Amino acid sequence: MTATTSRGPYAKTAAIRRRIVEACVDAFGETGFYGATMKDVAKRAGSSYTGLLHHFPRKEDLLTAVLELRDERSSEYLESAHALDPSSNPVETLRGMLAVIVDNELQPGLMELHCVLSGEATSPDHPAHAYYTERYRMLRQFFGKAFRALADRGELRSAIDPETLATMTIALINGLQEQWLFDRDSVQMESAIRQFLGSAVPALAEPERG
Repeated sequence: MTATTSRGPYAKTAAIRRRIVEACVDAFGETGFYGATMKDVAKRAGSSYTGLLHHFPRKEDLLTAVLELRDERSSEYLESAHALDPSSNPVETLRGMLAVIVDNELQPGLMELHCVLSGEATSPDHPAHAYYTERYRMLRQFFGKAFRALADRGELRSAIDPETLATMTIALINGLQEQWLFDRDSVQMESAIRQFLGSAVPALAEPERG
């Protein structure tokens, strides 16, 4: 068997799994983890129920795959913006995070997924509780390092300490995401976040020029 033919089944399996996960993003985003059913996900993905169970035996397995997809997309944008090291490259870090947020704004399914699941996951019994607890901890550290680096360089224009500013930034982003889902015509997420960051970081006060 050649290398090409041996890769065929694996590529097909990966494509099927990806289609199921994409369908799950919509299902979880609309009705949450508890509201969505495996049969509904299978129908959305154009798969049989048996076929779905072959790839994802439990709904918790689907949830894990969906959260991994979300993190994968965010990491891709941060890498493309060279913003993975907030301590050494704080301005680009913040610009990279803004790019991630704007990209998610163009994908309502992912934003709905985040808002619904993060709300559900406040319950300690929710299967994504530990995931979101760690995610918010990492985000606070991520923004905190960026703001701390800017403060050390004298480039932070804020009386608020970097760690608290990081917490406030995340709260602003989450609140804007929820408001945007209610009123997509009036809520300008990118502009609001850019103005907030620009008020604390002068280098971000003006839009980037190409």
